[in-house]
Amino acid sequence: MLVLSLNAPRKATKLDVYVSLGSNIDREKNLSRALGSLKAHFGPVVCSSVYESKAVGFVGAPFLNLVTGFETTRDLIEVSRTLKSIENKCGRRRDGPRYSPRTLDLDLLLFGGLVVRENGLCLPRDEITLYAFVLKPLAEVAGDKVHPTLGKSFSELWREFDDETSSLVNVNLDLSSYCGDANGRGHETL
Repeated sequence: MLVLSLNAPRKATKLDVYVSLGSNIDREKNLSRALGSLKAHFGPVVCSSVYESKAVGFVGAPFLNLVTGFETTRDLIEVSRTLKSIENKCGRRRDGPRYSPRTLDLDLLLFGGLVVRENGLCLPRDEITLYAFVLKPLAEVAGDKVHPTLGKSFSELWREFDDETSSLVNVNLDLSSYCGDANGRGHETL
């Protein structure tokens, strides 16, 4: 396990980054805009399937969720700021309750194998093992990667996941113009 201080210098090596996307307001439009922005900022992204899930923590419209992955040499703070900027451009409001409808939610799940608990950043993100709408799509795109603190692959964590209250519905949403590798394939791992 590597614990990083946010002020520590880092060589410009490529790291695998995984981000959870969710929206329950203008869902398809906001997810498409976000994926286009992620691709513009970070280059090729891989994408999981898209799932519909119930709102958690409040009564509201269902969410569409997926996980994307990309490689970057940018530092953690720059990636985090870029994600927040993309949320803002999609109309994300931060003045309401924590659990409320969202135009866009971009949650940084993993940044290489870093373990960070500093300045409001928590990596790996706790939600990975709490919610099916995060773990299942992460297992699709990073199944062989190992959770930095639990020492198990995400595929293994998904197989062990036991939450009968989670109902995920696979949604057929064409994201091929945003997702895939250089050959246009999607659902690949980094």
